[in-house]
Amino acid sequence: MKSAITGWGKCTPDNIMTNDDLSKFVDTSDEWIQQRTGVKERRFSHVNTSDMAEIAGKHAIACAGLNPEDIDVVILATCTPDSIVPSAAAHVQKKLGAVNASVYDVNAACAGFLYALEQGKAFVESNLYKRALVIGAEHITWLLDWSDRNTAVLFGDGAGAVVIEESKNESDGEIYSFSNGLSSDNLEILEIPNFGSAMDRFNPDEAAKVRWTFDGQEIFKSGVRAMAQASAEAIEKSGLSKEDVDIFIPHQANIRIVEALEKKLGLPNATTIKKVHRYGNTSAASIPTAFVDALEEGEIKGGEIAVFTAVGAGLAWGACAVRLGDRVTPINKSDAKLPDFDGTATDTIKRAIEYQVPNKLDKI
Repeated sequence: MKSAITGWGKCTPDNIMTNDDLSKFVDTSDEWIQQRTGVKERRFSHVNTSDMAEIAGKHAIACAGLNPEDIDVVILATCTPDSIVPSAAAHVQKKLGAVNASVYDVNAACAGFLYALEQGKAFVESNLYKRALVIGAEHITWLLDWSDRNTAVLFGDGAGAVVIEESKNESDGEIYSFSNGLSSDNLEILEIPNFGSAMDRFNPDEAAKVRWTFDGQEIFKSGVRAMAQASAEAIEKSGLSKEDVDIFIPHQANIRIVEALEKKLGLPNATTIKKVHRYGNTSAASIPTAFVDALEEGEIKGGEIAVFTAVGAGLAWGACAVRLGDRVTPINKSDAKLPDFDGTATDTIKRAIEYQVPNKLDKI
């Protein structure tokens, strides 16, 4: 049995935070951010991760011509779940009405969507489940330290989802192969060490703080190397050559990383999908939202060979080679959307600003 992506959807909040907006409370500027990251704006969520995942999931399910009760398993890739117990996926099941589905979370940070996608493929091709809903969703602005411009400028919120079903003919496409893994030699280059059971929950000052360790130079070098190697391995496992690849969707972390990866990997005929300027780094949501945008904006015509790749904390990495289906339009459409928010993107994080950079709040 073969598997294919048959539905897709996304959820990107309407609350847009531009670089100029950000510079009002972070020590930065539009020029500084664009030169180093390529990010122009990002989206801030006023709802929980599961709410964005619900909307993306509903669009993906409708796109595949299915109903929520048709889904057999929901795999939610996230490092910012609503709750640890129960899983954020449990909340998604309830909100979707996917009453027949097994559900669980996967945390491989920015590489999470590829981990979840591989599991969805395995479930369908083993005939354990017929239809899998794979979602990448993050409310990562909740986790940021607005006094640290090195990380504060990079991230945004969002969700993207795909449905995986049996590929019955060539026009459906096929999910070929993966190269996923993790190298734990340098865990500290990207880590939130005082969060979870490792934190001192009985020290109120420490428990309220979320500190990041972030070695940008090492992340750049290790990330480019890992994604290039994983992509090459996924292509080789599929029996393809680099010349066969038409569409390349890398993790939208930083435009410099994307461009360095393009050069190192060397896909001579591929169009690279670049959406980092629009959303920033949305972690596990990065690849599926870029994929949906590329479909909606006509960058994907149907039937192409595509490679997805990502790298995240851990250092978790992954890549996937896929033949996309011929169909590029939804079978059905959902009118699902997030509830309206009476405020600005800044308003979504006002409490965090007041706590982390209180001297800036009166200047916004």
